[in-house]
Amino acid sequence: MKRPVVGVIGNKVLAEGRFPSQRVGERNLRAVADVVRALPLMFAGSPEITDIDDLLDSVDGILLTGARANVHPTRFGTDPHVSYEPYDLDRDAVALSLVETCVERGVPLLGICRGFQEMCVAYGSTLHPEIRDIPGRQNHRMPRLENGEIHPDPTVVFGDRHDVALAPGGVFARLFGSETIRVNSLHGQGVLEPGGRVVVEGIADDGTIEAIRIKDAKGFALGVQWHAEYDPQTNPINKALFEAFGAAIAVRKSA
Repeated sequence: MKRPVVGVIGNKVLAEGRFPSQRVGERNLRAVADVVRALPLMFAGSPEITDIDDLLDSVDGILLTGARANVHPTRFGTDPHVSYEPYDLDRDAVALSLVETCVERGVPLLGICRGFQEMCVAYGSTLHPEIRDIPGRQNHRMPRLENGEIHPDPTVVFGDRHDVALAPGGVFARLFGSETIRVNSLHGQGVLEPGGRVVVEGIADDGTIEAIRIKDAKGFALGVQWHAEYDPQTNPINKALFEAFGAAIAVRKSA
């Protein structure tokens, strides 16, 4: 049997500051190849290039990755502000529709960081541009040096930084075999109020929402705020998440 195919969404960038391009972080691709045991296939986060129906006829699952750009605030009823920038409106157009289509068709869907936020927004959630500005919240952004530069050591940048309490008996608690896990943290924006079909299953120790599932989804539809793609080859939590994604893909493919 041929390997399953996982569609991995691309992000709009200007290569060399001039050439419009689509980009996917290689760790996402390796996570799919190494742990899901599937062929990763990047698709454009652009509605002019990507037809959702044709895409879902060609893949067995969808990975919505993290990205530098945030979901545009008009997508969740908030006025644009410099604190929300930068944006990728084309990716918004593809991803938000794609989330709903995957959920309704039962196509396995995993959202990470921005992908997690896209899943939440697609079902009516609101976002906050800077979680650390909310009283009592910690700084969830990536570690930096005193001069403001990103820390040069990726093991520090992607190191586990806070606990997440999982809903007892929930999907994630069963998946990880524990009601408390420890994860990395590299985001500024976060979920403020979850929408009606967004079931919160993981909360950081400062109250930030970290793990969700979509209620009444016809298939695997999970999202996490942390960057699970960094080390699923060695990290037992992230490995279990991608393996569960792969198992759901295998079931759908065999059916």
